[in-house]
Amino acid sequence: MLTVALLTISNIFMTIAWYGNLRFPKMPLLAAIAIGWGIALIEYCFAVPANRYGYAHGFSGGQLKIIQEVITLSVFAVFAALVLKEPVGWRYIGAFACIVGAAAFMFAGRA
Repeated sequence: MLTVALLTISNIFMTIAWYGNLRFPKMPLLAAIAIGWGIALIEYCFAVPANRYGYAHGFSGGQLKIIQEVITLSVFAVFAALVLKEPVGWRYIGAFACIVGAAAFMFAGRA
């Protein structure tokens, strides 16, 4: 559960780093890049421990990646709706269903 919590926090920061600048279209590109890198550094401070902890406690690299993708899409859907004011429609739901299916394959037979 610690792995999932840390990956969720890291994904919140990464979503802000990658897409937060879209709310400020007049910001100079270099400023957006510099700010994004600063936020991404915080993201790495959560992502690296999450993956190391998860791997040490029995998750495979593939399983960690799939967990991260499920969290990423979930976080982005909320971000898109609340910050970017984009509707979460059937495409988000379909993409999420596909990733959940991928997660099912990665975790099938895991003790």
